[in-house]
Amino acid sequence: MDPKICREHLDRLLDEEIGTLRRLEVLLDTEHEYLLANDIEELDRAGDARQECVGKLLRIEDERRSLCRMMNLPADAAGIERLLAWCDPSRHLHRRWAECGSLAADCRNRNDRNGALVSVRLKRVEGMLDVLTGRSGQPKVYGSKGGYENAGRSPNVLATV
Repeated sequence: MDPKICREHLDRLLDEEIGTLRRLEVLLDTEHEYLLANDIEELDRAGDARQECVGKLLRIEDERRSLCRMMNLPADAAGIERLLAWCDPSRHLHRRWAECGSLAADCRNRNDRNGALVSVRLKRVEGMLDVLTGRSGQPKVYGSKGGYENAGRSPNVLATV
């Protein structure tokens, strides 16, 4: 393969990846707003859009790995570095590759933030359910039938008037 053709192909992939990562950043920030607002319907739509971005990123990654394999290089970060060194002596693509890494790290941090918020909310709901079922303060152990043991306590009964 000609280095110029390889460079052009990588340039196109990096353009696509940078654009997709920037879109994912916005989607993750929007998802966070929906989480804070408890807007389940919008959160569901945002999740679909996020999954679409992730799918696109996976396709780009597959294409980049395929390019490495075609050049008999390992399909990992070291292989991509070697590929960039071969086809891009001006190091223009190296800067863009670093930008992709930075954007991906930002997306990971945003996703972790959203995941932490979801985890806290799930723990809160679990705690409320424990109070309703009478398991508050009880150890969380599985019984012989695969469910939580009730430790001999009967669940609380709630009545609405």
